[in-house]
Amino acid sequence: MLAFFATFVLETPLVQQIMRWDMAVLRESPWYQEILQKGVEQGLQQGLQQGREQALLQGKLSAIALGLELKFGTEGLQLMPEIEQIEDVATLEAIVQGIKTLNTLDELRQIYR
Repeated sequence: MLAFFATFVLETPLVQQIMRWDMAVLRESPWYQEILQKGVEQGLQQGLQQGREQALLQGKLSAIALGLELKFGTEGLQLMPEIEQIEDVATLEAIVQGIKTLNTLDELRQIYR
């Protein structure tokens, strides 16, 4: 137990040398396994959340590109490099809604500038 806490202030190889600590024993302990499992679960949850957010952003960007092309043609698509820099989902949703009602690209730019 002392070796475990020592790793917070000393380098792991030094603690292993001082304590002649065998990592295989630690890795097999139930406590280590529980910590490892919780870390894996947290990592998976974070990965899933990031994946959902990325998919949502991509979906909004695709909807915006389609809407710009349908309403304003290739001129509307020229806004996409600016819009692709936006990471706020609420702003992207406002752009999607704006495409439906606004009549000019300048009006649309006002939403995100």
